[in-house]
Amino acid sequence: MPRIDKEELELELLLLAVFRLSGYDFRQYMKSSIMRRVQNRLNQERLPNIASLTERVIHDETYMNKLLGDFSINVTEMFRDPSFFKAFREEVIPYLKELPEIRIWHAGCSTGEEVYSMAILLEEEGLRNRAKIYATDMNEKVITKARKGMIPLQKMQSYTKNYMLAGGKRSFSEYYTADCEYVYINPHLLEAVVFAQHNLVIDRSFNEFHVIICRNVLIYFNVSLQARVLELFNESLSPNGFLGLGSKESIRTEANFFEDFNAKEKLFRKKVN
Repeated sequence: MPRIDKEELELELLLLAVFRLSGYDFRQYMKSSIMRRVQNRLNQERLPNIASLTERVIHDETYMNKLLGDFSINVTEMFRDPSFFKAFREEVIPYLKELPEIRIWHAGCSTGEEVYSMAILLEEEGLRNRAKIYATDMNEKVITKARKGMIPLQKMQSYTKNYMLAGGKRSFSEYYTADCEYVYINPHLLEAVVFAQHNLVIDRSFNEFHVIICRNVLIYFNVSLQARVLELFNESLSPNGFLGLGSKESIRTEANFFEDFNAKEKLFRKKVN
């Protein structure tokens, strides 16, 4: 009889329960990443094993909501990896300026900091009035937060540095107001942004875009799911459209929908057959 890894089996049953009860499918996420989050939840709840967590997820919606929050990756910042935004400004924007209208999809936008960054960049390049940004995430709570355009004040020093390194052209403080706790992104910057819930694992394409930004999301997916999402992006991009990934992400050679545009900054362009 083959040896069965009971902990791995328990994890499979937990993820199946989550999928059957919530519709969220984490079964093709990287097992190591999911296991770390599950173990952290076990420690917080002082539960002895994954099976006991599964029982609570099935019978207590509170545990389901906690686990969905654990699985949602919400690490972001304004002008994250400034060299990416600088390359986008210098190398992609000239192509976008040739278009009568511009549609950009930020997939896995988290709490919206990179979306705000793109809105500022488009404003500075004179493109905000003909651009529409679609910002999506699987987590409805972070989408609700992103819509508010609020950022803790203590983060703005590092964000200002990022903005300048990304080629910012004005005083960063022009783009927000502040009180003693938060800054508030100027509402006119968000007029061109549509925030919506979208799950890359199970949902399909909903428009044709000139740019798709999906940074530091694919690293949490296994190879099969990465391929499926890249196919979704291919379906969703217009001919010669641009795809921006995170600094630790790459496109496998068998996913031949795209070609390098700026390999260092993980900017790709859709191939035209």
